[in-house]
Amino acid sequence: MASPFSGVLQLTDLDDYIGPSQECIKPVKVDKKPGKAAAKIKIEADGSYFQIDQSGGAQKLEKAKISLDDCLACSGCITSAESVLITQQSHEELCRVLAANKSAAPREQKLVVVSVSPQSRASLAARCQMGVLETAKKLTAFLKSLGVHHVFDTTFPRNFSLLESQREFVKRFRRQAEDSKALPMLASACPGWICYAEKTHGSFIIPYISTTKSPQQVMGSLVKGHFAAQQHIQPSQVYHVTVMPCYDKKLEASRPDFFSQEHQTRDVDCVITTGEVLKLLEQEGVSLADVDPAPLDTMFSGAAEEELTTHSGGGSGGYLEHIYKHAAKELFGIQVDTVQYKALKNKDFQEVTLERDGAVLLQFALAYGFRNIQNLVQKLKRGKAAYHYVEVMACPAGCLNGGGQLKAAGGSSKEQLQQVERLYESLQAAAPEENQAVSALYEQWLGGVDSEKALKALHTQYHAVERASSGLSIKW
Repeated sequence: MASPFSGVLQLTDLDDYIGPSQECIKPVKVDKKPGKAAAKIKIEADGSYFQIDQSGGAQKLEKAKISLDDCLACSGCITSAESVLITQQSHEELCRVLAANKSAAPREQKLVVVSVSPQSRASLAARCQMGVLETAKKLTAFLKSLGVHHVFDTTFPRNFSLLESQREFVKRFRRQAEDSKALPMLASACPGWICYAEKTHGSFIIPYISTTKSPQQVMGSLVKGHFAAQQHIQPSQVYHVTVMPCYDKKLEASRPDFFSQEHQTRDVDCVITTGEVLKLLEQEGVSLADVDPAPLDTMFSGAAEEELTTHSGGGSGGYLEHIYKHAAKELFGIQVDTVQYKALKNKDFQEVTLERDGAVLLQFALAYGFRNIQNLVQKLKRGKAAYHYVEVMACPAGCLNGGGQLKAAGGSSKEQLQQVERLYESLQAAAPEENQAVSALYEQWLGGVDSEKALKALHTQYHAVERASSGLSIKW
């Protein structure tokens, strides 16, 4: 991170830029006497760090607490913030709000809503050796026992993200002749990737990034907008929590773009990771497997309460697959039923190509992990990225392998990930175009697909962050 303090920072593991398991470290002030060399800061494998003096002596330094504002304001690095002590967004903060709610007068109480990502649910299901539906019901019961009022699934808002991404791509494709940066369109659902893009490549890369909000932030708009109105309360009277597989979702929720000046509230008030849900269970002395299941919640009367669905195209949301199929049909009249992926150097970089009579019509790719992301960006800068769309995710293997997911308990992390993938894909896949509740909300809540309200609720903007000068001698 950017710092005015002198010193040499020695990071120990830069195998994947600053990957999802690497700490974000706020350097501490290092003593430097006139005429003498600066002391060094050495980072050990366990994350602790020491000041090394000229005689070789080591003094262990206390870890600094970094607030969300500190992390967002920093322009010196990118980070998944896995080990950052974020006081505003944690399971402790959720517990504090729930406790305050119980002791408050009825008029002062907030409606607590928790939205659970399907990736987190699959990770919990793998750890507890249960099916995803059973896990969802038991998690709903557990959260409500703590004082949560409603528990929703973020698969639903992802329908909006997929549909808006499809429409946005088609619009960009049709204007590429007059807009040199219309394509390739780069996915925007991963906040780790967005943070890196804004701080490292700024104004160059931002025009390529999709403006469609992530499922988390669409859910924020839905809960604070439609659902609050449905409950006849103000958005500020709702405390909205999401359960995510990724620490960077905390940073995404804290962006100024997702704060309502009118209602003085964030779309998402608190983000906790899958691992923090496990901490909540342990804190309460509860095994999820032993919890009696509760019915699933729904915002919509007549919706199937016992139904859970997923989207095809992989554990990161299926953006590539849905946009590819839609574009093939909308732009070229070609019906694509099965997407054929071609792995290049590894499974984290794959291509999909649509051809007709030997001519390439669409060239898509997925790039997971910062090593592949950096290669992609360099190709873009050299004008050699011949893609129309790229699904970009910061974590190797995508969202199911997010930094906030549960780690393997004594077994193989590869086997753990495979089990999570199987559970995630065990649900029936549903096409967002066929979801009647989504279609109804476009009309009833947003006033139509291309309305100004839909644009505000489902899209956002990104901003180049000027790099601050740094006293750290970090070279990549």
